[in-house]
Parts: sequence; structure tokens; C-alpha cells
Amino acid sequence: MPEITYVRGDATVPSVKGTKVIAHVCNDSGGWGKGFVLALSRRWPEPEAAYRAWHRGRASNDFGLGALQLVQVKPDVWVANLIGQRGTRTGSKGVPVRYEAIDTALGRLAGRALELGASVHMPRIGCGLAGGTWSRVEPLVTERLTRRGIAVTVYDHD
Repeated sequence: MPEITYVRGDATVPSVKGTKVIAHVCNDSGGWGKGFVLALSRRWPEPEAAYRAWHRGRASNDFGLGALQLVQVKPDVWVANLIGQRGTRTGSKGVPVRYEAIDTALGRLAGRALELGASVHMPRIGCGLAGGTWSRVEPLVTERLTRRGIAVTVYDHD
């Protein structure tokens, strides 16, 4: 069983051969404008455009907590928009992260990564603006991805 590999660097530039999926957590309110999504949008317009269209059409699609949207940005690179946070603000109901939703979305991602023969690359998802802790997210990544034989690299930005 592969272990999670931790590196310093930019998750939008995975330096391994083969098909790659860059995974990150999105909110369920249609907001795209802070955090890791800015790095994605600087590199490719497609993930943001796809997320916004997905949110606009949510009355007739699967958009919601736990959902996965895969967006191809290069022949061998996909971006996985994982809906894993409720809204964008910390308030009386706590932080926006929803661990169950991240778990569900990672389970969906695993199936697609296996179909593509892809490795998965990510920042410490759910732990920035979403307010989560890596000690809660890491076991989900291990259970859903690495235990199924999917190579995962987590990037800590300099």
C-alpha cells in the first residue's frame, strides 16, 4: 500500500510522469475567489468555469456536499473539484469544512483515479479557509485513496 508523499512546492505543478489529478476542496455556495483556487485559476480557466456552471445548474445536476467534478486541463492533467465545505464563513455553526463530504468526494475520486490510472496531488485539502485539521483529513485520504493503491502527493507551499 502506498503512503502519502509530502513535498514542499506547488500542487498545481505535479512533477511526476503519467496521468495526474489535482484535487482540492470547494464550497457549496458557488464562491470561487480565495485560497488554492486562485493558483488553479492563474494556471487554467477551465476548473473555475466548470465549477461556476455546475453551481448555476445545481437544480438539475449533482452539485452539493460530497460531489465530485473532474475537469481536464491538459491531456494528462485533471482538476478534481470536491464539494467539501458548507458556505465560506466560520460562524455559530463552526467552521465550513464538512469531513463527511470530503470523505464521500474522495471515495468518488478514487474510482475515477483508478479508471484514469492517475496519481492524485493536493494541498492539505479542507485545512485552509475551510478551517479543517489535517489530523482529521489525512485518515480520509489514506482510507479512500492510498489503501486502494492510488499514489497521493500532498504539497506544502513555501
